[in-house]
Amino acid sequence: MKFTDRRLLAACCALLAAPLECTARVTARGANNAAECRKTKVAILGAGVAGITAAQALSNASVSDFLIVERNDYVGGRLAHTEFGTKPDGTPYVVELGANWVQGLGTEGGPENPIWTLAKKHGINSTYSNYSAILTYDITGPNDYSGLFDEFEAAYATLEQDAGYIITENLQDSSIRAGLSLAGWKPKQDMHAQALEWWEWDWETSWPPEQSGLLFGITGYNLTYYQFSDANNFVWDQRGFNTMLIGEANEFLKPNDPRLLLNTIVKSIAYGPQGVTVQLDGGGCIEAQHAITTFSLGVLQREVVEFDPPLPRWKREAVEQFQMGTYTKIFLQFNETFWDRDTQFFLYADDDTRGYFPVWQSLSSTGFIEESNIIFVTVTGQQAYQVEQQPDELTKKEVMEVIRAMFPDKDIPDPIAFMYPRWSEEEWSYGSYSNWPIGMTLEKHQNLRANVDRLWFAGEHTSAQYYGFLHGAWYEGRDVGQRIAGLLGKGGSPQCNNVTTSGCGPMLDYKVLHGTTKFHEYSVLNGWPASSFLTYGYEE
Repeated sequence: MKFTDRRLLAACCALLAAPLECTARVTARGANNAAECRKTKVAILGAGVAGITAAQALSNASVSDFLIVERNDYVGGRLAHTEFGTKPDGTPYVVELGANWVQGLGTEGGPENPIWTLAKKHGINSTYSNYSAILTYDITGPNDYSGLFDEFEAAYATLEQDAGYIITENLQDSSIRAGLSLAGWKPKQDMHAQALEWWEWDWETSWPPEQSGLLFGITGYNLTYYQFSDANNFVWDQRGFNTMLIGEANEFLKPNDPRLLLNTIVKSIAYGPQGVTVQLDGGGCIEAQHAITTFSLGVLQREVVEFDPPLPRWKREAVEQFQMGTYTKIFLQFNETFWDRDTQFFLYADDDTRGYFPVWQSLSSTGFIEESNIIFVTVTGQQAYQVEQQPDELTKKEVMEVIRAMFPDKDIPDPIAFMYPRWSEEEWSYGSYSNWPIGMTLEKHQNLRANVDRLWFAGEHTSAQYYGFLHGAWYEGRDVGQRIAGLLGKGGSPQCNNVTTSGCGPMLDYKVLHGTTKFHEYSVLNGWPASSFLTYGYEE
């Protein structure tokens, strides 16, 4: 399902008192067809969390001369929802296709997650995710293997300690899989343990432990759940999660604001020390002193937009090494709720395949979309790629085989509604969110963040501390907006600290990054007796 459609737009238009994105969409068409370049101080490419937050930071610093360019017909980016199923009155429900949680809310007396601050400000309806409200299943039906939770948590505590040593003693990084194994967690062919591990790791990161870096996998978790809190709220607001982002945009954009260009596709970006020129699909262009690209990591990796000159090698290496994951939610509505209404989560362990339709989540539970008879199952990684490339009917068949196995005493009919997005195929996303791979250093990730001349980058993937999270995109958008405001001579007294980056200027980059092994160490003493440059057997 491609979800950049009129159903999503219509839902937004019907709910907003000041339909910012609806009116601006019409304006964008005219602007996009113009033959001449529009001139602005800052071009913001993307109207997701990073883009809107960057624009807000500029506006707060009295920089009003900017343009926001968005490919889709709504504000929100991967904060995307759609209509699904049917209410008793015949109208549809609204479900989130992308980001669905506020993760790590905050603690009294401590810092608060800025996304939670915005959610409260705009009255976003959400409910605490109680991860203890879970039942476990396998191919035989209900099967209690919840005792494995304590075993995993004990190993994970050791993993956290090991990550601490890596960062404080400058030790070489490893993989989450190696760290778990050293801590005594080795699920091997125990499919119950594999399912529980998927719940604990893959469900959060969208990548398996074998492909996830240990140090930054742990810091990425701790900085959210230990700094803010371990509480997560699931958003089920029938206006859509992006209502809060539209509300923020409405604070500095007017209805019909010509600075918001929706339905506008960026084709190429020419950049240099004097400024940036953005070429648009349809012949229009924008000339800016600075440009902020908030394209997803997947878009950068697929080279959807042409850069002139091509991005330097140090930037491209960082782009290609970081990981873009796919997190696919498959929604089903039935004519009744046949599962336990007091249970939020249902964990399934397949007897053959790890991560095969493993985590089911009820929306009929108390405090969510009650009486909706909606449940959804999530897949990631290779399973997500597979279902996104196959027909809905085949996926429905596979899903129904699993849920009927989970509830063998129930006569479960086919769902009355069935739907899932295809994030890996969306041309403006090519995936859901990022993950930190093995071997990616902090310096190389900084190259992912760093500007190239007056071309800047922001998004959840550029956040070293909060990659993969909505608040990562928020922090990065604010950071870049403040830096540019400072370079434009705005934002008050220039400072560079945890409060404001208006005085930080251009970002640090590392054009050459060295490894730990020097050339002379490739010797027999290290098991390297033959030179890697011998050519006796090579023929041209």
